[in-house]
Amino acid sequence: MQPLAYRVPFIVDRSRAPVRYYLVNRSAETLDGMRLAVLGSGLLLPLSQSRLLPGAVLGFAVRGHDLARNSVVIVRWFRPNGDEYLWRVSF
Repeated sequence: MQPLAYRVPFIVDRSRAPVRYYLVNRSAETLDGMRLAVLGSGLLLPLSQSRLLPGAVLGFAVRGHDLARNSVVIVRWFRPNGDEYLWRVSF
């Protein structure tokens, strides 16, 4: 039986915002199929990696006017067991 809850494996480092954001994999799992998509008026610059090892960091940049009001980033990944997850990041 699978657990009822799964803790989101990321923290968002906003120390270089609004120029750059970082997703940090705080879990003990390797996450595959990493994809980011922006919803709203922002523009997401392309990513260069799709696998995130434990403790690894994925940097990304989003450009746009008033991102906090107009856009969110959707993070998609797969756990080692094949389960797919989505998570929303606000600015």
